Amino acid sequence: MLDLDEVLSAIGPFGKYQKLVIWLILFPAVFPCGFHAYNQLFMAKMPEHWCRLPGLDGVDGTRTKELSIPKQFPAENTTKFSQCLMYDVNHQMINVSEMDVAGLEALNRVPCKNGWDYGDEDVGNSIISEWNLVCGRDFASTLALVLFGCSGLAGNYIFGHVQDGLGRKPAYFIYLLIQCVFGIATSLAPNFYIWVLLRMGVGFTVPAILGTPYVLAIELVGPKDRTTVTILINIAYSLSLVSLAVVVWAVRSWRWMALATSLPFTALFLTWFLLPESPRWLLAQGKSAQAEAVLRKIARVNGAVFPHGSISAGQQEKAAQSKWGIRHLFQNPNLRWKTLIVTFLWFTNTSVYVGLSYYSPTLGGDEYLNFFLAGAVELPTYLFLWPAMERLGRRWTLCISMVVGGASCLATALVQNNYSITLALYCVGKMGISSSFVVLPLMASELYPTVVRGLGMSLSSVVGMLGPIFIPLVNYLGSDIIILPLIIMGTMLMVGGVCSLLLPETLNAHLPQTLEDAERTKLDFCACCVPPQRQPVQSSSVV
Repeated sequence: MLDLDEVLSAIGPFGKYQKLVIWLILFPAVFPCGFHAYNQLFMAKMPEHWCRLPGLDGVDGTRTKELSIPKQFPAENTTKFSQCLMYDVNHQMINVSEMDVAGLEALNRVPCKNGWDYGDEDVGNSIISEWNLVCGRDFASTLALVLFGCSGLAGNYIFGHVQDGLGRKPAYFIYLLIQCVFGIATSLAPNFYIWVLLRMGVGFTVPAILGTPYVLAIELVGPKDRTTVTILINIAYSLSLVSLAVVVWAVRSWRWMALATSLPFTALFLTWFLLPESPRWLLAQGKSAQAEAVLRKIARVNGAVFPHGSISAGQQEKAAQSKWGIRHLFQNPNLRWKTLIVTFLWFTNTSVYVGLSYYSPTLGGDEYLNFFLAGAVELPTYLFLWPAMERLGRRWTLCISMVVGGASCLATALVQNNYSITLALYCVGKMGISSSFVVLPLMASELYPTVVRGLGMSLSSVVGMLGPIFIPLVNYLGSDIIILPLIIMGTMLMVGGVCSLLLPETLNAHLPQTLEDAERTKLDFCACCVPPQRQPVQSSSVV
């Protein structure tokens, strides 16, 4: 009987076939998730607005505001006018040329009576300006993000069953179809309520659609190459954010933006006949013949000879006869604690990663540039993250990334009046959370056994999706205190960094196949007292 890792070593653990699949199929397959997770921020961009004053038509715009709108937060060399209040005066009954601006301060201030005016570049470019979702209705965009997160939570839960039941490949294309249909339909929404329903359809697939490219890349290569493919998939995701920043900057109209960020991904359906099913999943389902066919194809493209002997499938066929469920993740004590810790870390990482991405447009300055930087600063992290995961291991790299990111976010409390330093600390925090978000899914996939790996990853990511539900509320409540969301997210990262040290190291370890395999690796309650060590690859009968 041959172990799957032994077969991969013989036919090429990261050969020409795996590289072609990852670069040409899985790499672009990551982009739909990055685009659809954040294009809503720009479709619902809050524009500059002020009360409409029909009685002052023909009067200079600045003079109009001075005669009608109270000033707020006057700063040196600048004046900010109220966006939701106006003076209670009938301008049609007064002489505008003789009106004293200074005397207006004594007048009553009332909410806008005649609607709102928007800047020329904002009209029609946002759902906010098209449907007047401002002032008393300004919570609408936050509510839309919350509902978007709720649908993602439900989609993630279902995705685990689809991925482990139907396979990695069908799961991806089902979610891609849903995302493209609802994403394109978003551009045709006649009102806000239909728009929200369509965005919930898109949110149903986010971030579940990222699961297949990630898991499939991990399961197609040998243990020593899992770090490499993890880095590559995360580079693709970071590039998707940078690309999105360019697209939304170039396409300002929200309807065209919905099309530009959805329609191109229909081309990914052409990869159906090229994308292989995971041989690990096939073996876990007892489909040894199909798994061997995939492996022989890998060997042929890699120019290697398939080893003699049959692939060990006795455990897999036995496993296929059982009905695996989430309860199996909590059945044994070690796997139970691993599941709880990984799930807590996933919630922390998702909350902070999404929170910082949502937060970037509110930093001030050019919101498109801010979002571009938020994605671009992730790329340099891979320069040190790649060797760090191989030398320090997964656990210590995860801990250090979370602590550095958390400390940077907390440090903003000391420089809250300095925009440049706050932006710099924000970027460091984004680098930290980006690093930990690379390590955590990899470590989780190496901790959960194959028979419930999809369910375990799904459970952790489902709980993690609670973060995008409450984080928009945190950002909304902190709109008047710009650093409040950063302090909350920084604290979460610091606590998560400490908890990560409880997990066992998975560097170069075999992927566990059964529940018994996962139970053999104990938690490490003394990790902070022991220096990190590289674990040798052990031979076993697991896949």
